[in-house]
Amino acid sequence: MADAHAAPHHDYHLVNPSPWPLIASIAVTIMMVGAVVWMKGIVGPDAGPIATALLSDGKAALFFAGLAGVLFSAFAWWADVIKESKGGDHTPVVQIGLRYGMIMFIASEVMFFAAFFWIFFEMAVFNEARAHIPELSNWADTAAAWSTWPPKGIETLDAWQLPLLNTVILLLSGTTVTWAHHALQVGDRKAARAGLIITVLLGVLFTAVQVYEYQHILHENLFFNEEAANSGLYGSIFFMATGFHGFHVLLGTIFLLVCLLRLMAGQMTPQKHFGFEAAAWYWHFVDVVWLFLFAFVYVTFG
Repeated sequence: MADAHAAPHHDYHLVNPSPWPLIASIAVTIMMVGAVVWMKGIVGPDAGPIATALLSDGKAALFFAGLAGVLFSAFAWWADVIKESKGGDHTPVVQIGLRYGMIMFIASEVMFFAAFFWIFFEMAVFNEARAHIPELSNWADTAAAWSTWPPKGIETLDAWQLPLLNTVILLLSGTTVTWAHHALQVGDRKAARAGLIITVLLGVLFTAVQVYEYQHILHENLFFNEEAANSGLYGSIFFMATGFHGFHVLLGTIFLLVCLLRLMAGQMTPQKHFGFEAAAWYWHFVDVVWLFLFAFVYVTFG
């Protein structure tokens, strides 16, 4: 009888049972519930002391507990993937599968942002049609506010100031990550390290500029003020689209920082560095999404 544990005679890798998908799912659920609790709360002040301490409005403990679980799961999960790679499990066929997986992930992200652009274009392009909507109860004031573009009371940002600066920052970061990738391919580890360091710093700078931009919007009441009382949807879609993009930039920066640490630890070679390649793909995707945001949200319809 053949040995059931003999080495397989194929190029595919069947992963060992792992707890991380389940743990990560539970942690994400806790984090999302915690976000709702932090922003809105799900129990009143008359709930019990434990429920009030964890689930009342403004309590962030549940969110950060879930976030810690997500970060720990991600670290442990990817550590297992790296161990599999070092053990020779990532054959050429498996590497092709990893590439297909990353491509499909980015495609799903494209559809994610397409939904936000769809909402924004519907509001910006067809705003005049709302002037003909019958005046029904409270909808009348909202329809009137949305019959012009920008909506009544909204003061848009100057696209050629902070948004342009962030565009230049991201375009520069796209060139530096490409430089780092090419350097690694030809075995120039010093240049690859320098390119990655610059890319990570540019990612941090982009996030800092966007945080400053958000603070300016909120401090000056550009989107949310008494005159724009019925135009709040503009601010909502603006912060959803640019905020989720900013979150992706933050994730991409962490992704590239991990690649930098692995590169410095000697874990990447010119022949085997798919983790870095996937990070570069993701970063270029983030660049392209921002170009669309800049062109349409800030310039064309700003």
